[in-house]
Amino acid sequence: MAVSSALLIFLSGVAAGFLNVTAGGGSFITLPLLILLGGLPAAVANGTNRIAILSQNLIAISRFRASGYRDIRQGLGLAVSAVAGAVLGSILAQDFPERTFRLVLGGIMVLALLPVLRKPSAAERTEGVEELRHPRLQIPIFFVIGAFGGFIQAGTGYLIIAALSTLGGLSLVRTNSLKLVIIAAYILPSILVFLVNGNVRWLPALILTGGCSIGGWLGAAFAIRKGDRWIRFVLLGAVLGLAGKLLGLY
Repeated sequence: MAVSSALLIFLSGVAAGFLNVTAGGGSFITLPLLILLGGLPAAVANGTNRIAILSQNLIAISRFRASGYRDIRQGLGLAVSAVAGAVLGSILAQDFPERTFRLVLGGIMVLALLPVLRKPSAAERTEGVEELRHPRLQIPIFFVIGAFGGFIQAGTGYLIIAALSTLGGLSLVRTNSLKLVIIAAYILPSILVFLVNGNVRWLPALILTGGCSIGGWLGAAFAIRKGDRWIRFVLLGAVLGLAGKLLGLY
């Protein structure tokens, strides 16, 4: 891998880690760059990306805990059905045709513009909301989210925000704290599936992990202090640019 490509992947990890923690969608940046700059096949990029996400989330969880957001028990409870879904989704992702995977990723990136552009609800703007609404409904919802995350991961953060904040009524900062725990829980068995199938490359994984870990810590600190509304504009540009590339528009 060229030094310039490695540097861009590292810097993309910093940006992605920040986005993943404060809002979501960081994999929309890292997955295409692992494919386009790292020269990785789609399934390998999908697996390699998950190593960085796990490290990023563990570091961000510790930052949230230090600020009083101790949501590990509730997050793990919500993650139970997501873990089952993630194993299924990861298995399906192993032999998915590469061209189809790129089209699916590009299409999902375009669809991700909807929550990016959507005006935050009152629940998302309210701090201190603690009771999760519709807890039983969350079980099948998180199975589907886990299956999606196991398959492609990119955009999963938005689905969790929709489940916990828009539907569940939690504040956005609390939602982000729980989101980190849920993703860390289901992504571990997902990584094992990709490892068993030989779809992880350690050099780009370690480069990306370094960037994502820094970005995750910064994102957690920022989310706790200020929130993430402004990040929508940054993500809007990234999604449009990278989706167009994957879809072959230029």
